[in-house]
Amino acid sequence: MPKLKTHSGAKKRFNLTKTGKVKRAKAYKSHILTKKDTKRTRRLRAGGYADATNMDAVRKMIPYK
Repeated sequence: MPKLKTHSGAKKRFNLTKTGKVKRAKAYKSHILTKKDTKRTRRLRAGGYADATNMDAVRKMIPYK
């Protein structure tokens, strides 16, 4: 069977845990941070997990991670 290509955008955004969950970073943390209060930016630092409905699709995009 041929090798699969990894999705370039997905490999930068997602990681897999040992149990197979898909780890991701929270959105809205990159720019225009002056109007967002400190409490909000602190909460955005914490990571999250991809929703169960998207996990299979993401795993197919990063087959070798």
